[in-house]
Amino acid sequence: MEIAVISGKGGTGKSSISAAFATLNGDVVLADCDVDAANLYLLFDPFVEEEEVYIAGHKAVIDYSKCTNCKMCKDYCRFDAISLKNDKIVISEISCDGCFLCSRICPENAIRMVANDKSRMYSGSFRNGKMIYGRLAPGEENSGKLVNMVRLKAKQLSEENGMNIIILDGPPGIGCPVISTITGVSKVVIVTEPTISGLDDLKRTVGIVQKFNLLAYIIINKYDLNFSLSAQIKKWCKESNITMAGELPFDKNIVEAMVQGKSITEFNPEINISKKIKIIWNKIINQKT
Repeated sequence: MEIAVISGKGGTGKSSISAAFATLNGDVVLADCDVDAANLYLLFDPFVEEEEVYIAGHKAVIDYSKCTNCKMCKDYCRFDAISLKNDKIVISEISCDGCFLCSRICPENAIRMVANDKSRMYSGSFRNGKMIYGRLAPGEENSGKLVNMVRLKAKQLSEENGMNIIILDGPPGIGCPVISTITGVSKVVIVTEPTISGLDDLKRTVGIVQKFNLLAYIIINKYDLNFSLSAQIKKWCKESNITMAGELPFDKNIVEAMVQGKSITEFNPEINISKKIKIIWNKIINQKT
């Protein structure tokens, strides 16, 4: 069973809830799919057993000892990434799409393609099973592709170690990395908060999830900070036939747990929020699709 935990916006507490889920069920495979800002490894400090290079794309580099300024590459570049400055051909790293065309048509073989290879995927063990996470290097792209790489590794480790539950801590928003995170999963947990932007982003996120015919569960985190908006969210979910998984109160112990390097359910399993998270988790994994 693959369970993706996502949110329409950042700051809802999605990763804290993912961490709590990962420490409730015994052995699990935990995959941090927020490759642009992975942070669960900071909490769980996994023992890295494997590191893989992720090629995020390529960039064109000119060998000026061969370049004759014929401008053919400039004429053919449809991304306007190549220009002539001070009688010298220049390639913009920002505009270059890494399509290889300029390197292929250069009559002097003066352009070579260099891989963007600073991004990494890590996998290994943590105290509740196996963990995988990707880290996209600054300036490198194709985060959706790296998310897919993380998910494939998670499935491999799940099969090899007989761990039936995979928890995917997804990125916020509704873009390509989110779509890569939720495609083909068993269930999707959407974490929202009682704010106007939280409700608007929730609606967009639910719309994306429904396009993939996936079963969504809504968690209102910090519901007691605005009872009125929490009531609006519950009303909208009921009218839209969306399953409410539960509500979680604001609790300062979340921060203290992170400082101690623990999930909230590890830090203190007997407090109210930990008990509520356990009830929500059991509801999610036991309900048949």
